[in-house]
Amino acid sequence: MTRPTIGITLDSEPAGGWSKMPWYALRQNYCTAVAAAGGLPVLLPHEPDHAGDYLDRIQGLVVTGGAFDVDPALFGSVERHATVKTKDRRTAFELAATRGALDRGMPVLGICGGQQLLAVVLGGTLVQHIPDEVPGALAHEQPNPRTEAGHTVSVARGTLLHRIVGTDELAVNSAHHQAVRSVPDAVVVDATAPDGVVEGIEDPRLRFCLGVQWHPEYAISEGDRRIFAAFIAAAG
Repeated sequence: MTRPTIGITLDSEPAGGWSKMPWYALRQNYCTAVAAAGGLPVLLPHEPDHAGDYLDRIQGLVVTGGAFDVDPALFGSVERHATVKTKDRRTAFELAATRGALDRGMPVLGICGGQQLLAVVLGGTLVQHIPDEVPGALAHEQPNPRTEAGHTVSVARGTLLHRIVGTDELAVNSAHHQAVRSVPDAVVVDATAPDGVVEGIEDPRLRFCLGVQWHPEYAISEGDRRIFAAFIAAAG
């Protein structure tokens, strides 16, 4: 069988650190997870004007996470928390690619910050800093390694996510300070943390449109592996 080509969005950093020039970056386990599930991973640089050209050449889109935030103006907020850090060209590309993929009915998987961007594309809003807005919040930026669980999530029955992972509760890692606040009625919240923070969203109107707040590319559970398997199957 031909492996479906899966576009994976990159992170970007300014000059300094790894290179004296601006550079792209991505953890290898994103590519490993796609390949292990049967996909052919390709990396997408930030060229907003050419998002459609990339979409012509792929069968599925993974929107990755990173240590930055979606500009609050994009979801209608006039306030901007002091912790918010944006990467405007990356976000412009991911917005164009995600909108284009959804318009084409292409499978989309949003991971961590990618779920947050997906929520905004679908018409939702975000919590800008969990510790300031969620009373009694868990440590969503977990102190232990990302290869271990940070907390559990409850998975809503009758959802795509539940059909994929086959369980009401899933142990997940956690590396975020923002989260989805609200989504339109047509979009389903399919997973929540014990403190009520949204951990998963999906749009049942589309063939495969799923966002998860954790990082399933670490494959700390069978559920994580099933998420990538289902995504690749939808793209095949």
